[in-house]
Amino acid sequence: MTNISDFVLPLLVLGIISYGLYKKVDIYDVFISGVEDSFILIKDLFPCLLAMILGINIFINSGIVPFLFGFLKPVLEYLSLPFEILPMAFIRPISGGSSLAILSNILKKYGPDSFVGRLASVLQGSTDTTLYVITLYFGSINIKKIRYALIAGLCADVAGIITSFIITSILF
Repeated sequence: MTNISDFVLPLLVLGIISYGLYKKVDIYDVFISGVEDSFILIKDLFPCLLAMILGINIFINSGIVPFLFGFLKPVLEYLSLPFEILPMAFIRPISGGSSLAILSNILKKYGPDSFVGRLASVLQGSTDTTLYVITLYFGSINIKKIRYALIAGLCADVAGIITSFIITSILF
């Protein structure tokens, strides 16, 4: 048994089928119903995702990033941090999809085993989409006054960004 992960998914599927048979559920019809529901979800999400990825690619490839964040380049060079990670650090609290598109571009350009690729991956996992989460959670229960939630969330994101830089620099 070299990789337990090779057996987890088949065992999970087998477990679901066994449970469905035990409960006397028509597994195939339920599966088809789920697939039909997922097509509706994909149809609704795909244009937004495509527009976001296109917008981020235009933003990055237009050359405006060095113009907007150029004043931070000497500081990052002094700290031996890659300038390419800066757009992701600023976009991550706003949009997970956009930061994922930036991460994808970084991994394509520099590779997943490069310092920039590892730093981007750690940054993606160490921070959250604070503005999206606050909008979604507080909006879903009609809370208008968010008090200190935004400040606390953004401080946590800054701590995650700084910690990502430190940990990646130490480990890689």
